[in-house]
Amino acid sequence: MAEMDTSGGGGHKKGPGVKKGKKMSTRVDLTPMVDLGFLLITFFIFTTTMSQPTAMKLALPDDSAKPEEQNKAKASGALTILLGKDNHVFYYEGILQADASGTNFKSTNFKDIRDVIIHKKQTTDTSDMVVVIKPNDESTYKNVIDILDEMSINVIGRYALVDITPDEDQLIKITEQSAGQ
Repeated sequence: MAEMDTSGGGGHKKGPGVKKGKKMSTRVDLTPMVDLGFLLITFFIFTTTMSQPTAMKLALPDDSAKPEEQNKAKASGALTILLGKDNHVFYYEGILQADASGTNFKSTNFKDIRDVIIHKKQTTDTSDMVVVIKPNDESTYKNVIDILDEMSINVIGRYALVDITPDEDQLIKITEQSAGQ
């Protein structure tokens, strides 16, 4: 509580009939105000909802396995997804073939890439399947997150985010130019 300190300041009268006013000193005790402040801070801390961080679960490789065998994947089980500009997705299965006999380089969008992933998952042994994701310079952060969400939705245990090669980037640009983009 606030308290008025009225002690001191006054003195004895020094003569008959001399009236001297008492000097009053005022002092406010702020201890209860500090207590109230801490009570309010504590109340607000305990009554606010703590926000939970949202994070994607990542399947990391086993450290105990032989390091030389960790990065090996069968070409028949590999699906490479290339992210281009304007939400375009390019993909190929196995090793990229771009020769006179044709190419396995195909174009799609984010609506149809799930069907490609599901088809690859159904036709490939689970232990052999690996998805390689390669965004180029013109793809957006949203596209990368969307394709990572597709990996999570389709329960793909083995996938990697890798830098795109210059040949693949050039092939994307040629395909986009031929499509008139």
